[in-house]
Amino acid sequence: MSLQQTLKALSDPTRREILTLLKEEKRSAGEIASHFDITAAAISRHLSVLKEADLIRDTREGKYIFYELNASVLEEILWWISDVKGESEL
Repeated sequence: MSLQQTLKALSDPTRREILTLLKEEKRSAGEIASHFDITAAAISRHLSVLKEADLIRDTREGKYIFYELNASVLEEILWWISDVKGESEL
């Protein structure tokens, strides 16, 4: 995973909103899609981009796949931003 890939994934407002939803709890693709007025295929693509950037993880439970936030990647980004700004701690 590269920082460039992560920042690209975060650049889209829909993907940022998906991350906000996943901050609360893990959700299925259907639960995520119910919050948006876009196609299921578009949601699937957004989830793929987030997964490729390692911002989310998925786990299969029965016939459903649940997505959850991978906060460690966000913490790494915050650490990097803090370092660039010259701050010793967040």
